[in-house]
Amino acid sequence: MAKQRIYKIIFFNQGQVYEIYAHKVAQGGLMGFIEVEQLSFGERSQVVVDPSEERLAAEFEGVQRTYLPMHAVIRIDEVERVGTGKISDAKGNVTAFPIPGYGPGPKR
Repeated sequence: MAKQRIYKIIFFNQGQVYEIYAHKVAQGGLMGFIEVEQLSFGERSQVVVDPSEERLAAEFEGVQRTYLPMHAVIRIDEVERVGTGKISDAKGNVTAFPIPGYGPGPKR
């Protein structure tokens, strides 16, 4: 049986850096977006509760598929196992990659 792939996706959203885990990542049908499916959250332990992961799980509760703007994605890694997802404040210089606007070409 083939081992199921797991991806760690780190992206920038509203001044914060999100780290999530998913089983499917692809270029979406929407131009400029990354499609992320089958989100995974770490094993729930009754002894230790991570408020950052709980907040992340609550934010993505009921989400089957999400589309992330390509310019917001910082990094995508294929990893061995699902880790702990988290939301952290962006420290330092985190700037969106400049993308030229699309519009009509020059008048001829």
